[in-house]
Amino acid sequence: MAYTNIDDPSAHFQTTLYTGNSTVNHSITNDGNSDMQPDLWWQINRDLGRGIYVADSSRGVTKYLTTFTTNADDTVSVYVTSFNSNGFTLSSGDTAVNNNAERFVTWNWKANGGTTASNSDGSITSTVQANQDAGFSIVTYTGTGSAATVGHGLGVAPKVVIVKARTGVPTSWAVFHKDGSTSDDDTFVLNSTAAKATYAGFWNNQYPSSSVFGISNDIWLNGNGVNFVAYCFAEKQGYSKFGSYIGNGNADGPFIYTGFKPAWIMVKDTQSSGDNWQILDTKRDPHNPQLKYVQADNSNAEGSFTFVDILSNGFKFRSTYSVGPNVSGHKTIYMAFAENPFVTSTGIPTTAR
Repeated sequence: MAYTNIDDPSAHFQTTLYTGNSTVNHSITNDGNSDMQPDLWWQINRDLGRGIYVADSSRGVTKYLTTFTTNADDTVSVYVTSFNSNGFTLSSGDTAVNNNAERFVTWNWKANGGTTASNSDGSITSTVQANQDAGFSIVTYTGTGSAATVGHGLGVAPKVVIVKARTGVPTSWAVFHKDGSTSDDDTFVLNSTAAKATYAGFWNNQYPSSSVFGISNDIWLNGNGVNFVAYCFAEKQGYSKFGSYIGNGNADGPFIYTGFKPAWIMVKDTQSSGDNWQILDTKRDPHNPQLKYVQADNSNAEGSFTFVDILSNGFKFRSTYSVGPNVSGHKTIYMAFAENPFVTSTGIPTTAR
């Protein structure tokens, strides 16, 4: 059996940098090895913060959520015109996405090119856009107000499920992370620096299965008549890894094995209140140590701090923290996607930096 079935991770995930020019129809090309249409598009202004926008091809390019707020879907026609076969087009010179001379980063995941299907695996019928090869699906559904299950279309159990209400009263982003949980009652909040929270029955007393994830009657997950979106991620060897580790508070920090050279990492301390969701990528910072970070839970501009070394098979922390992803004795969760697999499907190893 091959070590991985994904020799080119850029067919499924890409980080793209661009500089705004304040012109209409500013076309941005994803420059990875493979052409890739974005189906999940997450964008941040590196210079001014301002907005952290999430769009996807299931909800449509005019629908935006922000990961640092509890806001419902916002309909904005002046941000993005289209997701293209190898990038996206900005519809105007709006300051949020295309201000002249400002730097932006987008993270782009492939699902199924915008093609969705009805899914009746759960007790609630969902609409699913799935990329089973890469372990990623976009799920939309309408809540019933009663504990339920929702089909995700991956064919294997996801290790991470991120849920956000699109309508109704403002609610937080709920994050299930299998390695960060000690029970199926545990949740994390993407728009908050809070530590892990535990709510009885939050995920309907079950871990995600190969076909469904569970939701309680909580308004964050299942308000009656409320529309929701869920982003589901399953691990794929050599391409994605969603795990946890224990910090040591030392500049010679823990090494986290992923089985690939990471292109993108997000980390969150599960025990410290006040710790941000930190995001690193190798496009903004192609050399070790990784210094440039942005945070999912606020609208701050890009910061700089010694974080990690990126290695051919994982990453290693290089600084001490009073709060953050290397606090001594604290469990931290992470999500990581590959730049290159450690070993290709033909057995060729990837060289370190």
